[in-house]
Amino acid sequence: MTTDYTRAYWEKALAETTPRGGMFIDGQLTRSDTGLTFIRIRPMDGKPGAEIARGGIKDIDRAVASARKAFASGVWRKKDPQEKKKIMLRWADLIRKNGAELALLETIDVGKPVMASLNVDVALAANCIQYYAEMCDKLYDEIAPTGPNDRALVRKVPIGVIGAITPWNYPMIIETWKLGPALAAGNSVVLKPAEQSSLTAIRLAELASEAGLPDGVFNVVTGYGEEVGKALACHMDVDMIAFTGSTEVGKLIMGYAASTNLKRVALELGGKSPLVVFADADLDAAASAAAWGCFYNSGETCHASTRLLAERSVVDALVEKIREVTDREITLAHPFEPGAQIGALIEDAHLGKVLGMIEAGVRSGAKRAFGGERVMSETGGYYVSPGVFIAPSNNSSLAQQEIFGPILTVVPFDTEEEAVRIANDTAYGLAGAVFTTDMNRAHRVSEDIHAGTVWVNCYDLSNFATPFGGFKQSGFGRDRSVHAIDKYCDYKTIWQRFS
Repeated sequence: MTTDYTRAYWEKALAETTPRGGMFIDGQLTRSDTGLTFIRIRPMDGKPGAEIARGGIKDIDRAVASARKAFASGVWRKKDPQEKKKIMLRWADLIRKNGAELALLETIDVGKPVMASLNVDVALAANCIQYYAEMCDKLYDEIAPTGPNDRALVRKVPIGVIGAITPWNYPMIIETWKLGPALAAGNSVVLKPAEQSSLTAIRLAELASEAGLPDGVFNVVTGYGEEVGKALACHMDVDMIAFTGSTEVGKLIMGYAASTNLKRVALELGGKSPLVVFADADLDAAASAAAWGCFYNSGETCHASTRLLAERSVVDALVEKIREVTDREITLAHPFEPGAQIGALIEDAHLGKVLGMIEAGVRSGAKRAFGGERVMSETGGYYVSPGVFIAPSNNSSLAQQEIFGPILTVVPFDTEEEAVRIANDTAYGLAGAVFTTDMNRAHRVSEDIHAGTVWVNCYDLSNFATPFGGFKQSGFGRDRSVHAIDKYCDYKTIWQRFS
């Protein structure tokens, strides 16, 4: 039977839900060592939400010790690959079975439309775990060429205890991007979710345990970044940190790793992705890609198409088409409304930051085409309307800073060479796109844009077969695809001499 997901359905579900805000260590829900908690304020209405355990150094010590014990015992590392595959497949099925609950928890935490949480975030999280489950029995070792009396086995082995630190914009998706390959490779994991988005991380751990994942293999410690995240990144018994978040924090984590045990670090950081539109492009397709690429998830997307580089002769027409797409297709509404396409920003402090960056951009000469204003303030939530601004140049703060809100900055250009120069004139290199009907130009420009992913006449298309990550200050190391397995493994040579 198909469920009728009306606003009333979600309101009733919210009233009947008491989220579990404890940590998950060694297969059990637990309080923090100090018993301290904090209250998560709901972005959609500014009301108090879940009570979350506020972890500290001792909680990280407990979780890491549990993960190390599980790894050393081989309870997961040495398990038959087909058995690991079955457990992870059961976990993926449980994510789907509990999809409505997970979607509600995600929306309570982060304010995105609940139907997006259900149809996108839950679905992709389950698909990710399934993808890496299927890889468990498909990881091969190598035999190196040697002389006739020797055999050299090159083994791909798990690193050990992985510390995963994840952001609040796509909690379930990015958590499973770390968990899937790390666990498939045989590691144990301590996950520190963003303090703004703890609820689905806790529930994912419970479901993993229900699926049969051994105790200690997947632990969750909740709390603030400067207290728990730093403790995890500095821990002497953590072998690797996989981090997704801001470039600023990514630099701190590299420093923590260098100053402690030289643990490995994989970073997926910020972006200011250029979407380059030439005058010969299909402007309707370009406008749709620019609007959805920038405004989806209220602009809280690291690879959002936040810089629109448009050939000068089509700027006005393109901006008008983006306005039409936004008005017609991108509905800003309460997250429980079935037709909502975008919802609230994550918290009051971030709302203030986004509005402050808009004001600073306007003072420096950027012209508002439409939107970019606080709306729905009567709800108590943190909503900003999709906005487009024309920048005087690529040096504008709106064109250089990662706003992480639904703000599109337009920068005109006159030549192909100028377009490429502007596209690469940023500290970031996460993604980009080019729109043109000239395939020779499309080939040249897509090759010349220095970014981890470049789309041609489309935006934000992907699947688990393609790696995701960036260049420059967008970080290094790749999520998704078979390549993600590599960063959670090391190569070990076993050389045997025969008489």
